[in-house]
Amino acid sequence: MTATDSLATRSVQDVFAATHDERIAAFKEFVRIPSVSMAPEHADDCRAAATWLTRRMMQAGLENVEICQTGGLPVVYGDWLHAPGAPTVLVYGHYDVQPVAPIDAWDGDPFDAHISEGRITGRGTADDKGQVLIHLDAVSTLLTARGELPVNVRFIVEGEEECDDEHFEDWLLANADRVDADVVFVSDTGFFEGDIPAITVGLRGLVSLQIDVHGSAVQLHSGSHGGVAENPALALATILAGLVDESGRIAVDGFYDDVVELSDQQKSALADLPFDETAYLDQLGVSASVGETGRTLLERRGTRPTLDVNGIWGGFTGDGLMTIVPSSAHAKLSCRIVVAQRPERIVAALRAHVVAHTPTGVSVEITELGGGLPVVVPTDSWFVDAASRAIDEAFAQRPVFVWEGGSIPACEAMSRILDIPVLILGFTPPNCNTHAPNEWMSLDHYERGVMTVIGFLDRAGARG
Repeated sequence: MTATDSLATRSVQDVFAATHDERIAAFKEFVRIPSVSMAPEHADDCRAAATWLTRRMMQAGLENVEICQTGGLPVVYGDWLHAPGAPTVLVYGHYDVQPVAPIDAWDGDPFDAHISEGRITGRGTADDKGQVLIHLDAVSTLLTARGELPVNVRFIVEGEEECDDEHFEDWLLANADRVDADVVFVSDTGFFEGDIPAITVGLRGLVSLQIDVHGSAVQLHSGSHGGVAENPALALATILAGLVDESGRIAVDGFYDDVVELSDQQKSALADLPFDETAYLDQLGVSASVGETGRTLLERRGTRPTLDVNGIWGGFTGDGLMTIVPSSAHAKLSCRIVVAQRPERIVAALRAHVVAHTPTGVSVEITELGGGLPVVVPTDSWFVDAASRAIDEAFAQRPVFVWEGGSIPACEAMSRILDIPVLILGFTPPNCNTHAPNEWMSLDHYERGVMTVIGFLDRAGARG
């Protein structure tokens, strides 16, 4: 059996075992940096995370390591390009993390990573610091063991994925030649329900809006003016309630015009996934699923467009009672969109619907907050086959192909701007509390993830 046929050479396994303590210490150190990109007060922490990452890249053996300024939070770049004739793999990840609220729901300090029962817990352990380190540790292990890599690699790790990503696309446009590759490897997803290894073959896109309903110039006494002046909070509730009909379909003219239905083969592949709907709902803590009538839960979760109200506010929300007619009310909405839908058309349709259904006596303002296009991965590609075989060896289980309901705008941007296919393979357990308190990464998944990446790089090199 050759090195490219086995999980890794013996020397690779020896190096990996010998560096265990140092790798875990680095993992904890990275998580300790509170790189919350949404919070301006953590901007310096985000830059500190980028600086930390440059040191780690150089320790791993990457070259041309650089903190690239973007007009916002920086992109960290590094490469190793000494495998002539072999493919080039571009690894993408992000060093920024979500806010930690509600802080009192955490079992400890969110940025003091601790290990218990085979888990490392802390903000960013799963999304996405731990997964960035999986790739860096794979490269470091190979270079230490062999002195070379089987492929060329480039790394780009950005700092605005969890906020608006407004600068990353501009950076890609300006650096397209610098990050040319044969495939982009993205680990920002996880395993399927039941902790089954999974390759994501579809991502929904995203549209986000804010609706502001304005009434009187100032809040009014409800005894004196209630029943006379339109209540913005009630007007907003009327608007929101009319966005989805009783069958679970989005009741906006034109919303479904560009939706491409799944093929019979795709529907069959979804139906064949080992999915326990009852266990899934129990895990969520909900008593029933909702959505479009006539669609399965997995179809609704990953392959159909959605509309959700993310937050509502307005009027008096403090303790006690304040009898007023509020002067304004507000809501944030997000829509997940699918193949062939375009954000600009969805925004236009929503805007027209909201304006047409706004009660008299109030005005409405609609602000677009950002979004991204959907992504589809070809399952018959060489890189999906190489990844599937590498997963099978590392986890002793073939991966399933899944449609992920979430959105990774960077995947679409890289696919469109660089014209490079994207491999979306993440290693987090399905219940790892991403974006929630007590986020965690399985140490077993982390270790096997490194072995999976090594196996993938070996197979990619053999192909070259």
